Formats: sequence, structure tokens, C-alpha cells
Amino acid sequence: MIGRGLVAMVSLLILSLNFSACGDADGGQPPAGDEVRIFLPEPRYDGGVSVEEALLERRSVRSYAGEPLSLETVSQLLWAAQGITDPRGFRAAPSAGATYPLEVYLFAGDVSGVAQGIYRYLPEQHELVLVVAGDRRGDLARAALNQQWVADGAIDIVFTAVYERTTAGYGERGIRYVHMEVGHAAQNVYLQAVSLRLGTVVIGAFDDGRVAEILKLAEDEVPLYIMPVGKLVE
Repeated sequence: MIGRGLVAMVSLLILSLNFSACGDADGGQPPAGDEVRIFLPEPRYDGGVSVEEALLERRSVRSYAGEPLSLETVSQLLWAAQGITDPRGFRAAPSAGATYPLEVYLFAGDVSGVAQGIYRYLPEQHELVLVVAGDRRGDLARAALNQQWVADGAIDIVFTAVYERTTAGYGERGIRYVHMEVGHAAQNVYLQAVSLRLGTVVIGAFDDGRVAEILKLAEDEVPLYIMPVGKLVE
């Protein structure tokens, strides 16, 4: 059986070839009908930092070392945010009625072996699918009221929500449940970042419409959180 690590390497090679065919290093959509996917490495289920230590060291960090992240690191962060943790499909963060209204997007600016672009995370497959090609961290920073750390992070993780998934069963109160859920997921990213010796910060101040435009969101999907992530400055 082919290991996930080998599959990830093959996927990255295919990704590189696809982007070469695009001929558009500065951004734009990939060719019509050409879906670019990245198979993420299997996440680790143990580490050298205890939950207690991660809680003790958790801080909001807005300065980053400007070094690339590995695909393994990105995989771990996305799994902590919304990864599958149970054969029944349950995820790393609790969700009211297991309705899972959240979507997670990766702004890949400086990830080793990964072409710059915006990717959507697919929890069930533990994969990324390309949404927009090119480095859009600067656009996101401007949409976030010119908060420079959004552009400085090696990546940005953006949480969005489709409220209807939860409000269909819980009515207007479901909106509250969605907001609780994104807080749970963001805290998971915070603690996972500490365990990986990374820095991150939750950002809620941004132009909703502009962020939605950058992400090319459907009308029923709204952005909630932006989390730049980068290596700590020594």
C-alpha cells in the first residue's frame, strides 16, 4: 500500500505541473475544469507539549520570523481546526448537533513545496483544493484594515460559516452556536500552534464583503475569523 507521505509528494509534483501550465504566477484562476488538490500528510496524534503547557504558553503573537512552514505543519494545524477525529465523522472541535457549519481556508504564502494560493480544506479527505492561485495575503491584510501581520504570516487560516447548516435545526439560536463553534476551533489552532512552536493571533476586524470577495464565497457563506500563523522570532 502506498503511504500518505508518498501520495503527498506525488500530489505536490502534479500541483507544480498544473501551475506551470497556468502560466500565471501572479494569481488568477487555474484553467477551467482543472481542479488542483493536495493530499495532506497524516497528522500526528501525540507530541512533546502537554495540554497544560500549551495553555500556559498560549499568547497572541503578531510578529513572525519570515520562514516557510512545512506541509506537515500545515496539515497538523488544519487537522486541529476541523480534522476528523472519529470514524463517525466527528471533528476536533465540538459542533451543535454535529451540523458543522464551518469552512476552513488556507492562504498559502510560504509553505515549502506548495504553490501560493487560497485553498479550501476538505476534512473528510484531509486534503486541500485550490480556490484562487497566487499569493493573496496582501489583499487579505488590506481587507483586514491593513493589519500587517496578516501579510507577514507564512500562512493565514480563515474560518467561514454557512449558518443555515445549524439554524435549520436550531432556529435563530443556531447563530450563537456557530459563534461558539468558531471559538472552539480557533482555540484548537492556538494550542496546536504552541505545540509546534509557532505564533498566531485571532483577527475579527475586517471588511466582511471584501474578504468574501477574495475567497469567492457563495452568498450564504460568511467570514468569521482570520488567523495568521508563522514561526516565532527568536
